[in-house]
Amino acid sequence: MKNISRRFILGMYNGSMKRTIEQVDVSGKRILMRVDFNVPLQDGVITDDRRIIMSLPSIRSVLERGGKVTLMSHLGRPKGEGYESQYSLKPVAKRLEELLDIPVHFGDDDPDAEIVLLENVRFDAGEKTGSTTFSEKLATLGDIYCNDAFGTAHRNHASMVGVPQLMEGKPRVAGLLLASELQYLGDAIEHAEKPFVAVLGGIKVSDKMDAIKHLLGKVDTILIGGAMAYTFLVATGKEVGKSLVERDRIQDAKEMLDAAAASSTELRLPHDHVCAQQIAKGTSVQVTNDPIPEGWMGVDIGPETQSKYTGTLLHAKTIVWNGPMGAFETPPFDEGTRQVAEAIAKATTNGAVSIVGGGDSAAAITTFELEAQITHISTGGGASLQMLEGKSFNSVELLDNPL
Repeated sequence: MKNISRRFILGMYNGSMKRTIEQVDVSGKRILMRVDFNVPLQDGVITDDRRIIMSLPSIRSVLERGGKVTLMSHLGRPKGEGYESQYSLKPVAKRLEELLDIPVHFGDDDPDAEIVLLENVRFDAGEKTGSTTFSEKLATLGDIYCNDAFGTAHRNHASMVGVPQLMEGKPRVAGLLLASELQYLGDAIEHAEKPFVAVLGGIKVSDKMDAIKHLLGKVDTILIGGAMAYTFLVATGKEVGKSLVERDRIQDAKEMLDAAAASSTELRLPHDHVCAQQIAKGTSVQVTNDPIPEGWMGVDIGPETQSKYTGTLLHAKTIVWNGPMGAFETPPFDEGTRQVAEAIAKATTNGAVSIVGGGDSAAAITTFELEAQITHISTGGGASLQMLEGKSFNSVELLDNPL
């Protein structure tokens, strides 16, 4: 895991967006901080602690300046009917203690504790409904509100929106991770150095349509991969066998291709494909150009497309990536995603700024052990995609502007 220092996080943030935790006096104050500790667990053991590590600069900033911290987070999708052991944040408290090397009081509030981690806020149904009662209960726990949970920035939940609304008049600031995410996914995209290339993949074209629309005219090239490419290919009249196609979005895909053709952005589709009859290890595989034979489906971009895409990426100065190029979880259908990831890493080493969205793209970077060669890996899948769509968040709008 790449070590994320406070200096790195502030390096790209000019303070013009929202007031940050480093810009307020925290000495003798209790900071109520919303973080995103929604980490994967297997048999009660954390399998990826990246989100915890990314929160440390904000927490340490408070502790080092004489403040105390009460942390709020969710984990998983509990029913909201009370405690569920599989969704408890207790393993996170233990890992946080190890990382900070100080005791972490877990469960309920303790005004004397230097750092408190509350139990999963989603154990209360009021979190997801934005309940005023639950928001009031949380809002009493701090002198300063700090939002450092980019992964849930698009949610209008109690700890994200209800609490800062009730704490009006008290400082309401961005944590260092949130500030960094806003910088890279906001300002850095709007003022990107060219050539600017966006790589968009994943399963559904419907999930990426708004992002494509927002990026047209801003980026030089959009490289399309993943299953979503086949809806676009059908929209151009190609035969794609039994590849996944959103039939109800073919017309939308046609209109998007027309919009791209009328813009300054080149939208490129794969022209050869790694195909299989099923997604499984050891299955028969063939590489084909258009059309894809009946009974076969595209499961990865082909070697010619890989070569063209990587060549474009190696000449880019700014790169945004959201979504894999194929079924990368199942070798050998990971090669297209691997080639794209390695090209982005190499371009970054050569001076490009690379921004990788959360979710599967971030997982791929981790799988291929390229974290240290990427400028910024987002901690939020849904939130990062919404920022690519040009959307704003109520949770961020409620934070204080710089003085």
